[in-house]
Amino acid sequence: MIYAIVNIKDKQFKLIENQYIYVPHFCENVGKKIILNQVLLFYKEEKLFLGNPFLEKISVKIEILQHIKGKKILIFKKKRRKGYQVKNGFRPLFSKIKIISFLEKKQ
Repeated sequence: MIYAIVNIKDKQFKLIENQYIYVPHFCENVGKKIILNQVLLFYKEEKLFLGNPFLEKISVKIEILQHIKGKKILIFKKKRRKGYQVKNGFRPLFSKIKIISFLEKKQ
């Protein structure tokens, strides 16, 4: 099994080849292929590579499949005995991506 832990918009995700994952919204078009360079950890054939903080020789190629909205998150504020109540909410944006391959640079 080959996998990598990658930093995407200041959040860490475990990426396995040919799988789908939902990540924070990318401002790119659907179908575009992107290369991620911020790889923190890479595991292949019983060998573990750790970055300090990132690995320079390894990158991940992904494809954006679709953009979706998540479940509604409610924000409710209240101050007791004052009659102050505010109810607000939003639906966060996510991008569904497919991990195509891991690219290893040779030196």
